Amino acid sequence: MPKNLLIVESPAKAKTINKYLGKDFHVLASYGHVRDLVPKEGAVDPDNGFRMRYELIDKNEKHVEAIAKAARAADNIYLATDPDREGEAISWHIAEILKERGLLEDRELQRVVFTEITPRAIREAMNHPRRIADELVDAQQARRALDYLVGFNLSPVLWRKIQAGLSAGRVQSPALRMIVEREEEIEAFRAREYWTIEAECTHPSQPFSARLAKLDGQKFEQFTITDGDSAEAARARIAAAAQGALHVTDVASKERKRRPAPPFTTSTLQQEAARKLGFTTRRTMQVAQKLYEGVNIGDEGTVGLISYMRTDSVSLSAEALSEIRDVIARDFGTASVPDKPNVYQTKSKNAQEAHEAVRPTSALRTPASVARHLSDDERRLYELVWKRAVASQMIPATLNTVTVDLAAGAEHSFRASGTTVTVPGFLAVYEEGKDSKGKEDEDEGRKLPAMKLGDRVPLDRIHADQHFTQPPPRFTEAALVKALEEYGIGRPSTYASIIQTLLFRKYTEMEGRSFRPTDVGRAVSKFLSNHFPRYVDYDFTANLEDELDAVSRGEEEWVPLMEKFWGPFKELVEDKKESLDKTDAGSVRVLGDDPKSGRQVSARIGRFGPLVQIGTVEDEEKPKFASLRPGQSIYSITLDEALELFLLPRVLGEDKGEQVSVGIGRFGPFAKRGSTYASLKKEDDPYKIDLAHAVFLIEEKEEIARNRIIKEFAGSDIQVLNGRFGPYISDGKLNGKIPKDREPASLTLEDVTKLLEETGKPARRGFGAKKAVAKKEAAPKKAAAKKAPAKKAAKKAATKKTATKKATKNTARPLSADLEPAKALVTAAKFEPGKKRVVKKADSAPF
Repeated sequence: MPKNLLIVESPAKAKTINKYLGKDFHVLASYGHVRDLVPKEGAVDPDNGFRMRYELIDKNEKHVEAIAKAARAADNIYLATDPDREGEAISWHIAEILKERGLLEDRELQRVVFTEITPRAIREAMNHPRRIADELVDAQQARRALDYLVGFNLSPVLWRKIQAGLSAGRVQSPALRMIVEREEEIEAFRAREYWTIEAECTHPSQPFSARLAKLDGQKFEQFTITDGDSAEAARARIAAAAQGALHVTDVASKERKRRPAPPFTTSTLQQEAARKLGFTTRRTMQVAQKLYEGVNIGDEGTVGLISYMRTDSVSLSAEALSEIRDVIARDFGTASVPDKPNVYQTKSKNAQEAHEAVRPTSALRTPASVARHLSDDERRLYELVWKRAVASQMIPATLNTVTVDLAAGAEHSFRASGTTVTVPGFLAVYEEGKDSKGKEDEDEGRKLPAMKLGDRVPLDRIHADQHFTQPPPRFTEAALVKALEEYGIGRPSTYASIIQTLLFRKYTEMEGRSFRPTDVGRAVSKFLSNHFPRYVDYDFTANLEDELDAVSRGEEEWVPLMEKFWGPFKELVEDKKESLDKTDAGSVRVLGDDPKSGRQVSARIGRFGPLVQIGTVEDEEKPKFASLRPGQSIYSITLDEALELFLLPRVLGEDKGEQVSVGIGRFGPFAKRGSTYASLKKEDDPYKIDLAHAVFLIEEKEEIARNRIIKEFAGSDIQVLNGRFGPYISDGKLNGKIPKDREPASLTLEDVTKLLEETGKPARRGFGAKKAVAKKEAAPKKAAAKKAPAKKAAKKAATKKTATKKATKNTARPLSADLEPAKALVTAAKFEPGKKRVVKKADSAPF
C-alpha cells in the first residue's frame, strides 16, 4: 500500500496525476465538496458566532469513506484540491472529517497547489507544500453563510406574497434586476425616425461611398432630418449644387497603434467563447475543465493543456512568457516579438488567489498539433486560449486611417474614411471579438482610392435612407458576464452558476441568444427592489464582495462582517413579515373593467403562473381565470387582449351527436368530444382551430387507442399492447418485456405468462392495459431480497422520517442555498407552523 495519499477534486485529475507521481502515491478524488450545511433552519447560528452545522453530502459519502480508509494506512496526506476559495474549503472539510475520526494523529497533513496539470507543475507543487489557508476558508464560509441566511429568510417572504417555491439569492437577485431593468428600458423605448444621406462616387480607381457631413453650411447630425419630405428636399438641393461631381477639399492621414488584448481571465474567456464560438458560460467552463484536467495527446500521454480556468489575473509566469516569445519568433518572425514582454494590470486585489491568466500549459503545443486528439468543442476552445495568449505577447498592430472631405457646392459636404493595416502585429494571430461595431470598425479594412486636394470625383447618385433608433439590446450571456464583472457582482467562478440559477428557476428564458425575464422573474425583482432595495443594490452587493475579498487576504475577520450584515437584514425581514399584507408586490396589474359584467380585470401571478382574472375575492361572484398565451406578459397585456382569453372554452359544433369544444387545461390546449380529449399540436391555435381539424385530432387519438391492443387471451387479464416505446405485455398490475427476436402477435398465453413472471414490473397508473384495482393484491413471488445491513436500514428509515417532517413543516430550505429541488418547497410554502390556513375558492385557477 502506498505511504503517500494525495486528494484532488475530480477523478479525471486523479487518474492523470497518479501517472505522474508513480507507485509511491495513492491519488483519490473527493468528487467536489464533501460536506454542506444541514438542509434545515438553524444550520447557521447567528447567536453563536455564526456557528455552521455541516453534514456529509450523501452522493459523496462513499468517496469520503474511501479517503478515510486510505488515510489510515498513509504516512503522509497531501490535499491538492483546486487553487481557489472553494478548493481551499474542500481541503479544510476533508481535514476536519479526518480529524474528527482521529486519523490525523502522528500523520503529517500538507496542502499543495498547482495551476496546471503537467509533470513539471506537479513536481514543483510537491516540493513546496504549505498549510491550509485559513483566510481563504473563512472567506468561503462567510460567503456560504451569507447565501444561506439570505435564502432561508427572504425566500419564505416571496412564497407568502407572490408564489410558492420561489427563492431570493444574494447574488442572483441583483443579476435578475439587471435583466428586468433592461426589459423595462426596452418597453419604455420609443423609436425616433431619422434619415441619412450618402453619395455614391465613381472614382476611376474604384467606386466608394461618402456620408453627408454638412448640410446648408451646418454640421449634419443624427436628427437633422426626421421625415421623408425634408430628406428628399435636401437630397435634391445637394444634387443640384453638386452638378454631377464632388470636389476634394481636405485629405487627412493618421497612423495609430492598437495593442493586443491581455490573456484570458475567467470572465473574458466566457465572453469571448460566447461571442466567437456561441458557447454558454456553462459549456465554456465544462470544456475548459476538461482541457485543464488532461487530454490524451498521444506520445506525451494525458496532459493538462491549459492552466487553471478560474482566475482574475492577466499575468503570465516568466517561463510561459519565454516559451511564447520563442513560438512567436519561430512562427511569425523576430520582428513580431516586442523588445520586452507586454505587461498587463489585473483588476483583482487578490493576487495570491488569482495565480496566472488562462493560458496553454505549453505554447509549443499549437492547436494544429493537438487537434486530432480533441473533440470539436475542445479544439475550438483550446485554439481560442492559445491564440489569445500568444497574441498578447506580440507587437501592436499599426493602422492608417485616411479621411477625405468632398464638397457639393459651397454649402454641402460629404466625408469618407478608410482604415488599412500597415503592420499586422498581433492581428496576424488574433483579434478580439466585439458585441457591436462602431463607425471606426466599419471603416476598418476599407481602402479609399488615392485622392488629393482639388480633385474632381464623378458622382453616380445621391440617396436618402430612412432609419429608426433601436432599443437597447437584451443581455446576451457575454454582455451579462461583462456587466456583472464591471459592477463587481459575484466573482468569475460564480457567473456560470448565477446564469444557470436564473434559467433553472424560470426567472429568465432565452430568446435566441438573449435573456428575457419571465413574469415570475419580474415579479420577484420588483418585490425585492420595492421592499429590500439595499440587498439588490449593485453597489451594496459589490462592496460586500470586496469585503469577502478582504477576508480572503486576511485583512478582515469574517464574523464581524457577518454581524454587520445580519443585524439590519434580519430587522428588515421581520418588519416586512408584519407589514407584508398591506403592501403591493408588483405582481398584480389592473387592466380596467369588463364591459359585460363591470367587474375588475387584472393580470397577476397565480399558483400555476401568469394569468388574467375577472373579479376579485371580495366579489359575491367567484372570479374567473384564464391563462396567458405564449409570448404574452402580465406587464404588457392590454384589456382587449385579456378579454379575448375568456373566449375559451369554445364550442365548435357537433360531431356524431356530441358537442366538440376546445379549451386550455393545466397541460396545454386540447380538443374534446364526449369523454375523449386530444392535445392540440404545437402549431394549432385554440382560438382559431375549426371543427374539422378538431375532429381530425380526436379521431387520431381514438385510432391510436383502438390500435393499442395487439393480442388478447380469453379468460386472462394479460394483453399484448403497443406502447410509447414499442410492444409490451401487461395484466394491469405488471408490465413485462417482449424479447426483440419474438413477434408480439405470435405469443401464446403460456409465453406471455412466463415473460410476465420473468420480466414483470409494477405498472404505472395509466400505462397498463387496465387501471389497477382498488384492493391491493399480492404480486407473483420473487426471490427473497437480500437483507440490508442494519446500519443502512436505520439510515433509510431516518431519511424517510426526516423527509416526512419536512413535508409538513415550513422548514424546507430555499433553493437559493442550492441544496434541494424547488418542488419540495411548493408544499411547505402553503402552511405556517401553528397556523390554520383558510383556503379561498378564488385561490386557484381552473387549469
